[in-house]
Amino acid sequence: MKSLLLQDIQHFFLDVAGVTRFTGLFFRNLFKGRFEFREFINQCYRAGYQSLLLITVTAIILGLVLTIQIHPILLDLGADILLPNIVFISVVTELGPVIIALLFAGKVGLSATNPIKFLVVTRVLATTLTLPLLVIYGNLMAYLGSYAGLSAYGNISFQLFYNRAFDRFYFSDLLPATIKTVFFGFFIGIICCYMGYYSDKGTEGVGRSANAAVVASSLVIFLLDLITVQITDLIR
Repeated sequence: MKSLLLQDIQHFFLDVAGVTRFTGLFFRNLFKGRFEFREFINQCYRAGYQSLLLITVTAIILGLVLTIQIHPILLDLGADILLPNIVFISVVTELGPVIIALLFAGKVGLSATNPIKFLVVTRVLATTLTLPLLVIYGNLMAYLGSYAGLSAYGNISFQLFYNRAFDRFYFSDLLPATIKTVFFGFFIGIICCYMGYYSDKGTEGVGRSANAAVVASSLVIFLLDLITVQITDLIR
């Protein structure tokens, strides 16, 4: 048991060193040679557009469920007027970025890549760009889902819901949430490409690499989110 634990720790630090070296390799190839713009657009399509349906359904359900769960509590406290604002801030600053990033990591992690210049550079750039856009889109869908859920409890106009949602919501709340999704997307791309690049040959090897990529990306998302929350609290 102790030997297995030491092996796991050793593999962990080896992977950290490998990902660090792979990141350096990415930046060296990023500014060297011709940029594969057509492949970049293809990777944006595969990582972004093909994720829209999953993110749309998940985000709407997220906003709907949050509204249904929180409404009775706020109603008992006589503070149901705050519901749109609470749901919106919760989704935009925390739940939306993390949940959508996890879904994104699961989708990207299932497709490994190999050649550095042609696929890795374009894929990492694609994940870095598309995830923030998907999160913004997902936040909007969650917002609409929350409105649909609140409408089930009574007649509330969309304008009133909009005004309440954006009450006490500031640019300083949006900026950290957006910046961290850029880092989420970058490290999802780096980790998934690293696992795919060094995966064993054959179906079993690729499967293990895909699973490891999803798990590692998820852990990094939570770690980066924790760091972002601490930095944001210090700034405030």
